Amino acid sequence: MIRLIAAFVFGLNAIAAHADVAIQELTTPSGINVWLVEEHSIPFVALEINFVGGTALDEDGKRGATNLMMALIEEGSGDMIAQEFQAAREALAATYEFDSYDDGVTISAKFLTENRDQAVALLAQAINQPRFDQDAIDRVRGQVLANIASSAKNPNRIAGETFYSAAFGDHPYGSDDSGTVETVNALTQDDMFTAHRNALVRSRAYVSVVGDIDAEAVGPMVDQLLTGLPEDGPALPDHVDFGLTGGVTVVPFDTPQSVALFGQAGLNRDDEDFFAAYILNTILGGNGPQSILMEEVREKRGLTYGIYSYLVPKDHAEMWLGSVASANERMVETLDVVMDQWSRVATVGVSQEELDAAKTYLTGEYPLRFDSNQAIAGIMVGMQVEGLPVDYVIHRNDYINAVTLDDVNRVAREILDPEALHFVVVGQPVGLETTE
Repeated sequence: MIRLIAAFVFGLNAIAAHADVAIQELTTPSGINVWLVEEHSIPFVALEINFVGGTALDEDGKRGATNLMMALIEEGSGDMIAQEFQAAREALAATYEFDSYDDGVTISAKFLTENRDQAVALLAQAINQPRFDQDAIDRVRGQVLANIASSAKNPNRIAGETFYSAAFGDHPYGSDDSGTVETVNALTQDDMFTAHRNALVRSRAYVSVVGDIDAEAVGPMVDQLLTGLPEDGPALPDHVDFGLTGGVTVVPFDTPQSVALFGQAGLNRDDEDFFAAYILNTILGGNGPQSILMEEVREKRGLTYGIYSYLVPKDHAEMWLGSVASANERMVETLDVVMDQWSRVATVGVSQEELDAAKTYLTGEYPLRFDSNQAIAGIMVGMQVEGLPVDYVIHRNDYINAVTLDDVNRVAREILDPEALHFVVVGQPVGLETTE
């Protein structure tokens, strides 16, 4: 096994080094586009499918339907009840994962080459013939309700729900995609079939396959999985502007440490300045080399264990967010430092030394993402959803290196807006109140 893993890692390094291994763009006999990376050193295949739309397609009054539906897909299908399906999957040593997000639902699968036909047939059954038995609905509904109850006691979840509700209102982004106790309790078996029909549609499917399989076999395999699904689904939600202005919202919560989620409007993934903003965020509050916010808030002042910022380019909205936790009596100082640094970087920018360190980190860590078949499949699906070309993996670091100090500091001046920064603080922060 060690030898096989070593061979696979060597193959991944070859991809990163621009060797002969490459992404193949294919079209199945039924017209579905697929990206494939052949890797025959291990008898194993990874599959990733992303259906654009996600929980944002929940119908009015049915919030949580898509989330519950995706949790039920492997709870029985065809003529198999849940226990029979799980036993069949385990006998094949196959792994299936079904997940839901704001902008998509995903299906991930891993299976051995020798079991490929049976594993694909079982997965096709789950995708195309879900049972949604009432006992399974009731059981999984109980799990969802338990998670909702837990979230109501989690300061970070409270901050997120408060922030997104204020930022996006009635748009699907403005509510938790798990639903509420009321909406989840009201969901029926018919709602599950409707959510399945709305979310899993061929025209919004992006597929990637990595591993011990060739182009000739991929097309029929993907068609077997998806041909039975509807071609089109309901309209996607409209774009929504970030609706929060600068200020503070305090949510009282009995805890010795307050948590804060803060943010402003961001920029789209296909914006010509995205790479400059991405590097800027790495310097300001991202992972990697010591960020400005981490240095100022944690290292110099000891106000937190960690503080981070991140770009959030959703399909229908763009944000630049950050998060931090601090003792109740020190949260005011923490927010003041965040505001000061957000303002300073917007005004004076960053240094060449900071830019060089960020580039070194970002270009060095990128090849490390390709550490498994499943990781590569996930990256390829993400590229397809974002409309990136197959050679993006080759040129991505070139895009990073092409960004200049002038580019980064111009983006800092144009986009970072401390006056627009809104903080949602959950806890009992001393001396901090909600602003008008």
